[in-house]
Amino acid sequence: MGLIAWLIIGGLAGWIAGHVMRGGGFGLFGNIGVGILGAVIGGFLFGLLGLQSGGFIGSLVTAIVGAVVLLWGINMLRKA
Repeated sequence: MGLIAWLIIGGLAGWIAGHVMRGGGFGLFGNIGVGILGAVIGGFLFGLLGLQSGGFIGSLVTAIVGAVVLLWGINMLRKA
């Protein structure tokens, strides 16, 4: 996947996850960072479950799931 697609998917996934988990985004670069890390985490988790995602929508869903898991983990660490 091209760099531009990674940035678009990362930005969208980070923005959506930010709204799901805390009610707001993290700014452009924060959303992209959260989304790209989320894509890595989501890809790992989906791989463990034997799920495959293809295309733009599949990659976006994978990144959103991973970003939500990332933000949930960060929130748990902050509370501890």
